[in-house]
Amino acid sequence: MAPLSKAGAALAALREDLAGEVYAPGDAGYDRARTVFNAMIDRRPAVIARCADATDVVRAVRFGRELDLHIAIRGGGHGVAGTALGDGALVIDLRRMDRVSVDPVAEAARVEGGATTGRLDRATAPHGLATTGGRVSTTGVGGLVLGGGTGWLDRAFGLAADNLLGVELVTADAERVHAGADENPELFWALHGGGGNFGVATALTLRLHELPRFSVVLLLFPPPSGPEVVRAFREIMCTAPDEVGGAVLFGTGPPGDLTPPDLVGRLLCAALLTRAGDGDGLRALAGPLLALPHEAELAGDLPYADVQCMFDVPPGQRNHWSAEYLNGLPDDSVDVFCARAAGLPVPSAGQHALFPQGGAVAAGPHEYPLPFRDAPWAVHPMAVWADPADDERAIAWVRDVRAALRPWSTGAVHLNFIGDEGPGRVRAGLGEGNLLRLEKVKRTWDPDNVFRYNHNIRPV
Repeated sequence: MAPLSKAGAALAALREDLAGEVYAPGDAGYDRARTVFNAMIDRRPAVIARCADATDVVRAVRFGRELDLHIAIRGGGHGVAGTALGDGALVIDLRRMDRVSVDPVAEAARVEGGATTGRLDRATAPHGLATTGGRVSTTGVGGLVLGGGTGWLDRAFGLAADNLLGVELVTADAERVHAGADENPELFWALHGGGGNFGVATALTLRLHELPRFSVVLLLFPPPSGPEVVRAFREIMCTAPDEVGGAVLFGTGPPGDLTPPDLVGRLLCAALLTRAGDGDGLRALAGPLLALPHEAELAGDLPYADVQCMFDVPPGQRNHWSAEYLNGLPDDSVDVFCARAAGLPVPSAGQHALFPQGGAVAAGPHEYPLPFRDAPWAVHPMAVWADPADDERAIAWVRDVRAALRPWSTGAVHLNFIGDEGPGRVRAGLGEGNLLRLEKVKRTWDPDNVFRYNHNIRPV
């Protein structure tokens, strides 16, 4: 860290030069600026630069390098692992940079680094276009794509990273570069799973796909029906076309027209089938689920952007997430998955989720460092709770789910789904065979590991 006089002068210059806002300890608004989605994260950065454009990002990186600060990158979404903040660090906050530009002729969108999937979906919908986003509207596009990115459309359109056409990046040397298939191709390869290790992604260009209609079948069941529901869902997905996706989710019955009053605030099991297209045939495909006694039913065409909002998790609560990717879903694993739902904190916004992969996920480009794509199933326990007294119980539940399903695990993991689980899990998320190559890219673009608040790749 630079001497105080130098630091003070540099901070004053940054305040003057930035089109956006600058916050330091003691400033009005500092505590609000350092508040993140996960209430478990309480860190005190040295400076927060809320950038208005890429020029601001360049200025902020130069400031950080001048004062020898490590740099954390805050995008538009959850950052549940807490890597958007660092004690004593410079935080580059991209949330003001959330513009989305759609080129319907080229079927592509330019998305700034602070945009959410909700903003992307609303921008593409009028053109009858979409691309793979997260499973909620509040996911940040930058983190989602650079980490791989799964969602309701991934079986139809591939992982979010599979649709990445180019990245505009500010490097650790405060240089603006572009990475694409024909420009800085090795960096472009690393950005398919390597996250924010290589610089600040100020904008991404994404491939879009035709999606004039989107349809769902959503059924609610009492929890004891879980094993039957999962087995029926499994059999449907074994033969379902690629445009069909969905999930089985255990969670708290939310208030609203769909949930019967006696299930509000209680544990329930939900089965969701989605289709990238109209609802014709989806109801017939859902026949094995519809044949099971269920408490509520929603079926038909719905705007994709609206479906993305159905499972939004509110900010400001305590979160601990993880995942296991499974090599199959035999009956024993179904029973284990369903039995572990009983430990989910209820009532809460938490979820115990089972997602199918396959389709365009499995058929996608295997050269990228995304080793989880070959697993046919993913389990995603998400503990969300309000009372710090429940920390131990909630975290233990997530760990118990992982441990119980480990006999069927492929060993790979999607890093977007987990927090800090150690370097072994980072290797599992990138693939042991990819790690040396990623480390060389890191050494080229960030040899001092300035961008270390992430699932870190060391420059060796």
